[in-house]
Amino acid sequence: MKRAIIGLIVLVILVVGGILIFHKSPSYQSNNTNSNQSSKTPNQATQSNSVVLVKTSPAFGQYLTDPSGRALYTYNADTSGVSNCTGSCLSNWPIYQATGSTTNLPANIGTIKRTDSGQTQYTYNGLPLYYFTGDSGSQVTGNGIDNFSIAKASSTSSGTSNSSTTNNSNSSGYPY
Repeated sequence: MKRAIIGLIVLVILVVGGILIFHKSPSYQSNNTNSNQSSKTPNQATQSNSVVLVKTSPAFGQYLTDPSGRALYTYNADTSGVSNCTGSCLSNWPIYQATGSTTNLPANIGTIKRTDSGQTQYTYNGLPLYYFTGDSGSQVTGNGIDNFSIAKASSTSSGTSNSSTTNNSNSSGYPY
């Protein structure tokens, strides 16, 4: 009987130890040695360089939001590093403006200095990012309007999430 109890205790210890060892949150490090890279750990939505997060919805797949969950868009007339949305275009499509430090940004995130206003605007893969004034909270209503498209997460970037959420849910927590 004593052997059975000791065997059971050993089994419980092994199972609990195995769970603790193998049940860690996933983390990953970019192997890009670019000085503007940082390590990316899931569920750090508030880290200082998290300027873009990835959400997933049935309607849009993986798309980009700001840290508060507002959808980000790209303008199909823009080219890498150049914004062609100026003047009245900006009244419906305000820029995603960089307000803090723009050093040590995550992969695929950059900035441009706008020639019309001198403001610093965030970019994703070189394309300027915008909001749509018709969106409220985490709604996505501007896709396909005025030649703008929801900013899609590239399939080759590190830090993307495979978890599914809806348009109105919290972000996956994977920062860019």
